[in-house]
Amino acid sequence: MLTEKPNSNTLHLHQMSALEIVHTMNSEDATIAKSVQQALPEIASAVGLIARRLSDGGRLFYVGAGTSGRLGVLDASECPPTFGTLPEMVQGIMAGGEMAMTDAVEGAEDDHCAGEDTMRNKKVAHRDVVVAIAASGTTPFVLAAVEYARRQGAATVGLACNSPSPLLENVDVSIGVPVGPEVLAGSTRLKAGTAQKMVLNMLSTATMVRLGKVYQNRMVDVQSTNKKLERRALEMVSELGEVSKEIAADLLQESGNHVKTAVVMAKLGINSDGAKKLLEAENGHLGRIL
Repeated sequence: MLTEKPNSNTLHLHQMSALEIVHTMNSEDATIAKSVQQALPEIASAVGLIARRLSDGGRLFYVGAGTSGRLGVLDASECPPTFGTLPEMVQGIMAGGEMAMTDAVEGAEDDHCAGEDTMRNKKVAHRDVVVAIAASGTTPFVLAAVEYARRQGAATVGLACNSPSPLLENVDVSIGVPVGPEVLAGSTRLKAGTAQKMVLNMLSTATMVRLGKVYQNRMVDVQSTNKKLERRALEMVSELGEVSKEIAADLLQESGNHVKTAVVMAKLGINSDGAKKLLEAENGHLGRIL
């Protein structure tokens, strides 16, 4: 596997100065975006698939082990505050469970039975979509999860940095991002992890855009859970609704702190109930109303 091979550019890593090490790492990292670029058609296909399933009431599951699993959990955990999704809509699952988020549970990735059991416990069904993440493309936990999901009729997406690989050969949409040998041989938290993070950023963000959770380039379904996000919500209502911040604050209060509702109220001069009905009729797509 490419991800396990020694990198010819770093055979003397142990003899380099600190500046030489970081220069070398930076040079290797500069190749990652090009590798991701080659997979853009497949990434877009995955976005379309995920958006359709979520629109039909399905759920998105990220499944992985080690760094891959942690990246999936990270992406899933950012969706509720950023896009106002319910916690169950996008979920991250990693081999070894919650403990593996902070402590290495290396043997967990080899547990084939646990991969299947986890999917069964989540009641993965035909409306759901599973994005399986594995740098090697061979992780038993992940392969078992995919196999079970497919048997239930769920849609499946594979993201791996070795292509071809068993994972990419057994999913509906294959996203292969071969980043080549790591700076530190076999340490896929490096280039492979960076590539996976870039792809996951695209999958979740583009999906939420397609679901109407973004207007222009604003996160109009943001949850105002801290002072920074409260300021962001106020600024969005003021700018998108073309009203003063004082009026925007009143509209946010009337709308139950819901940015989209407040913006519709501001632009159309209607009350909260009327704005909410319009948004409901358009499945939350602010752009269709404005």
